[in-house]
Amino acid sequence: MSHRPGSGLAAVSTALLAMSRRLEVRDVLKTIVASARELLDAEYAALGVPDDHGGFAQFVVDGVSDAQWKAIGPLPRQHGILAAMLRDAKPERLADVRKDPRFEGWPSAHPDMSDFLGLPIKDGEETMGALFLANKRCPKPEGGCGFTEEDEELLGILAQHAAIALTNARLYERSRELTIAEERSRLAHELHDAVSQKLFSLRLTAQAAAALVDRDPARAKGELQQVAVLAAEAADELRAAVVELRPAALDEDGLVNTLRTQIQVLDRAHSARVTFDTCGIRALPAAQEEALLRVAQEALHNALRHSGAAQVDVALIRRGQGAVLSVTDDGKGFEPRTVRRAGRHLGLVSMRDRASGVGGRLKVESAPGRGTTVEMEVPGG
Repeated sequence: MSHRPGSGLAAVSTALLAMSRRLEVRDVLKTIVASARELLDAEYAALGVPDDHGGFAQFVVDGVSDAQWKAIGPLPRQHGILAAMLRDAKPERLADVRKDPRFEGWPSAHPDMSDFLGLPIKDGEETMGALFLANKRCPKPEGGCGFTEEDEELLGILAQHAAIALTNARLYERSRELTIAEERSRLAHELHDAVSQKLFSLRLTAQAAAALVDRDPARAKGELQQVAVLAAEAADELRAAVVELRPAALDEDGLVNTLRTQIQVLDRAHSARVTFDTCGIRALPAAQEEALLRVAQEALHNALRHSGAAQVDVALIRRGQGAVLSVTDDGKGFEPRTVRRAGRHLGLVSMRDRASGVGGRLKVESAPGRGTTVEMEVPGG
């Protein structure tokens, strides 16, 4: 690759145009990494977005196959050179990263790397991520680094614009999340108002029928017919609301965002506190993501409608190549052996079928007065 100013400027311009066309955060990250690797003709490139727990919320690579990536294992922690870039917020250009005193090794399946160029992506004082490249494809000076000062300057320009693109993508996603959450919250409130009115009328009519059944059976019969009509209308209201509140397509928003949005709506629509926590989740096969979503919905329905819980906690965490979903409530609980004997109770059979249908497993732990935990694990791809 030529590094004359003209060719470098053209390459940077191409990379910036590619980034500006992306709105989703994940797509922006992938475009930044691919553009950096192509721009500087490196064998490997990666970008890590730190979380608040010493790890990375997102970590995107280019130049590593899917099979290699799976074999490498869990996302890296913030240590060594990566930690230095995040902490000190300055570029790192090394002839051989393996000889740096801060180097702490890598997993056995990790590709071997030598010369290294990395720098932080910053938005003002905030360090949004660390972008780095390894193994420059060029003849290297004896004991020297293949990456040049010009490479560092070009990557710095790319990183500055990457920060802008990443900020815009975050704002776009946040705006869309808020729009969806607000709309579903509105629908949830409308549902609550409409169905509450129907149920109130239903209760009064049933009470009137009970009062008339002995002294005026004919009128009581009429009131009971009205009860049936009101019950049917309430059921129609519920069905219409369920259709409107169905989750956004998983292939558009992903499992984590879909779950988060639904849980925000449930938290607003119910007196119980509903929380969501997630860590290290990668994309899963479509069937597994759908099964996890449906089991989460069923378990949340049970917790919010039947358990009398004041707190419901949902967690989705990575385990190996797969994921584990847990829905825990502090409600009245039940005796699992009694439920097994009763057969199809609380949708547990349906949840087990969904789990086994994608090669996963479902575990339910509960006891009277001690709440319930539904846990589903899937194997990943």
